[in-house]
Amino acid sequence: MPGKIGTLTLKLRKALDRLPYVPWALSLVWNTTRGLTMAWGVLLVIQGLLPVATVYLTRPLVDGLAKAAGGGVGLRNITPTLILVVLMAAVILLSGCLAGLNSWIRTAQSERVQDYMRNLIHQKSMDVDLAFYESPQFYDNLHRARSEAASRPLSLMENMGSLLQNTITLFAMTALLFQFGLWLPVALVASTIPAVAVAFHQNMRQHAQWLQTTADNRRAWYYDWVLTSKENAAELRLFGLGPYFQSAYQTVRDLLRKLSLKLIRDRILAGLGTSAITLLITGAVMALMVWRLFAGFATLGDLAFFYQAFNQGQQKMGSLLGTVSQVFTNCLFLESLFDFLTLESRVKEAPIPTNAPGTLKSGIRFHQVAFRYPATERYALRDFNLTIPAGRVMAIVGNNGAGKSTLVKLLCRLYDPESGRIELDGIDLRELSIRELRNSITVLFQEPVHYNASAHENIALGDLEMADSSPAIHEAACEAGADNFIRRLPQGYETLLGRWFAGGTEISVGEWQRVALARAFLRRAPIIILDEPTSAMDSWAEAEWLERFRILAAGRTAILITHRFTTAMCADIIHVMQDGQIVESGNHLQLLAKDGLYAGSWKRQMQSWLDRI
Repeated sequence: MPGKIGTLTLKLRKALDRLPYVPWALSLVWNTTRGLTMAWGVLLVIQGLLPVATVYLTRPLVDGLAKAAGGGVGLRNITPTLILVVLMAAVILLSGCLAGLNSWIRTAQSERVQDYMRNLIHQKSMDVDLAFYESPQFYDNLHRARSEAASRPLSLMENMGSLLQNTITLFAMTALLFQFGLWLPVALVASTIPAVAVAFHQNMRQHAQWLQTTADNRRAWYYDWVLTSKENAAELRLFGLGPYFQSAYQTVRDLLRKLSLKLIRDRILAGLGTSAITLLITGAVMALMVWRLFAGFATLGDLAFFYQAFNQGQQKMGSLLGTVSQVFTNCLFLESLFDFLTLESRVKEAPIPTNAPGTLKSGIRFHQVAFRYPATERYALRDFNLTIPAGRVMAIVGNNGAGKSTLVKLLCRLYDPESGRIELDGIDLRELSIRELRNSITVLFQEPVHYNASAHENIALGDLEMADSSPAIHEAACEAGADNFIRRLPQGYETLLGRWFAGGTEISVGEWQRVALARAFLRRAPIIILDEPTSAMDSWAEAEWLERFRILAAGRTAILITHRFTTAMCADIIHVMQDGQIVESGNHLQLLAKDGLYAGSWKRQMQSWLDRI
């Protein structure tokens, strides 16, 4: 027993340590739904007093009925009783109306707060560094914030409202019970404490289980996504993987279900024990009051009045103490939300940011750059040096894992290097405005997003300021080689792409890539970065696109990251990367003459092509 008391005390201390989250959470709700919250507060006060009015009217009503029953059915005899009946009916009707109004206010409040909290989570998800998405802990925090924690501020506000309403009712009921003796409030408290202690303990267990099973819940979600998403549908069928992932999903769900049922079973058993204690105390108190009735110290109205007051007081005391337990529990859940919303990015804005150059004059320079991805020991780049002259087209080739795509992420300041500098016209990227820097770069990533939106909107997302300019959209599509197939779609540029929504049209991987290229080209930025821009194109489409690209890149600084030497050939200079370093540089002919890595790979590619003829 001492061990259990110590454990409960420790849990209580942990809950109290989280009470500072209460004003933070309440301020979120207040700032979002101020008018509704004020109206709700007025309703709570009125609803807190109505049960007292009901109990107060019970004694004269019962005594009046008893008197009327003995005095006949005359109007004069029953009029006072009828007035009491009307008053009681009015109180009951008003309670029902206020309950309905309260329900409407709570629904409106809930909708607004939920939307606001989702917006906070979305904003934080966009603001945090890309590095956070490399961490399983971040995904656990995000899952907890999205699943339950986001609803906790409103739940806490409801707790505070319940505390206010129940406190008003309880104080009024206690005042009514004092006429029967000071011992009744003590009995009232004693009858509710066991249930509250059990509820607090069970709520703490629920929170601990919620934390411990976050990864398992995410894993179940992942298996569900694998089994139901289009991205995996073909491979699941081809390799017969459906039963395997179904089994994996059921295994995780069996574990979660058993834990959940065990928690519910323990809660029910503990609740039965506390109910027995409460019933015993209530029975003793009622037995005493019945004795007072038979002894002539109380009337039938007194007994009805006492039963109503004690029963209501017992319910309100239980609700009051239970709500306090829920406040502590909500504070535990709020910790996860608070931890997520207060994540700090490592890529920070400079205190006084410098404007990014509108047009590059000297170019881009990587100087002694070292970088590792989070939670890894291997350096993607180490003592890396590279100069990209302004207004030139540069290609970077190399095997997978050589560090090519890492250059793109560092140049866009999705990450910052551990050491060294990356400069634009001699200015360290960390001194530039992040927004301006990214606006000066247009990027086609290796795996571009397939937005389930119209073809027009898909391209317009490259520069939302140009969203209403159809000529600019069409020009970007032409530059990317996408205009011809878009015009052949059922509604042309207004065709919904993808199959997520009704009326959507699916397009090929190569066509999706051209749409993404058009999106990148729409932004008339001085720096163009294209990561594997022709990987999904056939050789004819590639040759046609490369001719247009040289015209498009005129006067701009372009970086091509590619495995295709036929694409790299169009660059002014080609850099070969291996293990995070530049090992060869030159144009196509110069690199062939060196007979190094580039030349060897070129010969293998050409031989492979000749073998297929």
